[in-house]
Amino acid sequence: MSKTVRFHEIGGPEVLRLDDLEPGEPGPGEVRIRVEAIGVNRAEILFRRDRYIEPVKHLPATLGTEAAGVVEALGPEVAGFAEGHAVSVLPGFFSQNDYGVYAEQAIVPASALLSRPDGVDAVTGAAVWMPYLTAYGAMAEVAGMRAGDVAVITAASSSIGLAAIHTANRVGATPIAVTRTRAKSRRLIEEGAAEVVISEEEDVAGRVLELTDGRGAAYVFDAVAGPGVTELARAVVPGGTLVLWGAQSGQPTPYPGFDLGMPALNMRTYTVLEITKDPERMRRAVAFVASGLRTGAFRPVVDRLFPLEEVAQAHRHMETGTQIGKIVLTVRQ
Repeated sequence: MSKTVRFHEIGGPEVLRLDDLEPGEPGPGEVRIRVEAIGVNRAEILFRRDRYIEPVKHLPATLGTEAAGVVEALGPEVAGFAEGHAVSVLPGFFSQNDYGVYAEQAIVPASALLSRPDGVDAVTGAAVWMPYLTAYGAMAEVAGMRAGDVAVITAASSSIGLAAIHTANRVGATPIAVTRTRAKSRRLIEEGAAEVVISEEEDVAGRVLELTDGRGAAYVFDAVAGPGVTELARAVVPGGTLVLWGAQSGQPTPYPGFDLGMPALNMRTYTVLEITKDPERMRRAVAFVASGLRTGAFRPVVDRLFPLEEVAQAHRHMETGTQIGKIVLTVRQ
């Protein structure tokens, strides 16, 4: 039997249960893995509350799309992997309505697997892909950020925010981090932010304009959304782009162009699916992230490890917003 996290009703962390389930055998195109570590993402919080971009289709429901482990069994029509092969499960290749990796053993599509190189431990293998695929995809593939550009990054202490800081530095852009309180500012500078703007204390747009000699930023990457996008749009250079890659506020998000006098403003949403569903973009993204890991430019920033049995505590910790970097669940072997 495999301990598997499920929720039998919509709600807070208290609805999470650790059920004993038979993992079963993989079908065509599927692989069963022995899970060693699991990356916790805000998508799971939203899915548990049925506020994600796709609804919960059935209960009980499973959770999780990002993990690291070892191949246990191969289904028909699977090539390129073998039993005992160390792998990462990449996010964006399947729905939580169909598969979940919050478990001791999990069946996943082989298309979601990436071989884990020697020297990449399970925690690293479960912690790097969602942040860096998201950051690379939005910044390089979608926005076309280049050396010399200024990029404003909100919710900068999140795992994706930190990956965005690292990614901006790697391409020669200038990352300006936005965070709510001063408590995280020193750490953000240590992680490579050129400047830190404290949103609870400062006029964000005014400070960005000051830091850019009145020009504004070529790009703003926002994970919060809601009414604050109007303020952020004031910080965008004419012809620049405001990318919404999250909606942490949970509030309606206006289009700010009319309130600001119809400036030349580009505004778009983005999810990592734009990369994972495009084989050529995905190939470039994996090469970019793997190269960064080899050179040390990229690395997992892990806030805390929780055993799988403490999954509810892990979700509560994420909901406090106090973490810096990734929350990872570990599985006893």
